[in-house]
Amino acid sequence: MNNESDLGRLEEGLGYSFKDRSLLKLALTHSSYSNELKLNKYGNYERLEFLGDAVLELTTSWFFYLEYPQKNEGELTRMRSSMVCEMALAYCARLIDLPKYILLGKGEEVTGGRNRDSIISDVFEAVIGAIYLDGGFDEANKFVKKHVLTDMENKQLFYDAKTILQEYVQKKGQTLKYELVSETGPDHDKSFEVAAYINDEFRSKGKGKSKKQAEQQAAYAVLIEMKKDGK
Repeated sequence: MNNESDLGRLEEGLGYSFKDRSLLKLALTHSSYSNELKLNKYGNYERLEFLGDAVLELTTSWFFYLEYPQKNEGELTRMRSSMVCEMALAYCARLIDLPKYILLGKGEEVTGGRNRDSIISDVFEAVIGAIYLDGGFDEANKFVKKHVLTDMENKQLFYDAKTILQEYVQKKGQTLKYELVSETGPDHDKSFEVAAYINDEFRSKGKGKSKKQAEQQAAYAVLIEMKKDGK
């Protein structure tokens, strides 16, 4: 179980101190851990995740509505979706080292649950729910603004990298493909390296815990180089 000093360090990363730390502990508890300890059926983060998801949707919707008065509903929806998708939230969670504090059962730990975007993003939403219950909407809104709705241009470029790059090469009448360079590590904790090619010309490499993550990193690297070249 995370001790009080662990939770204190996590709170520093979150930028929020809990009045009731039991909410934070619950937000970090995966069902595999609570099942091992034979806690009650609500002794995991799932209900907090449900609440946090709703708070996240409201806070991000409010932000985009106010910040982009000229955007239509479809554009606002796409912008919000790119910032709150599973991969985006997992990325934000890793920036504050959230994964290392997640409480997992032994089986889930061994099979790589700590590196799984689905679990990491769920815990991130659960933390938002916990902050909402502990400190109210204003505190939850501050957290989302600080950890999700910052560095918007680069984050959106990263989150949408594969789509943006695909659209770019199609407009140019070019081809884009990704090839697996290497696959290392045990089955439960693999790492992938992927190369991106445009018109069969090597452009970049990317690494990740899945092929999708590696492709995303490779596409992002290509787009960064294009930005530098003014393309």
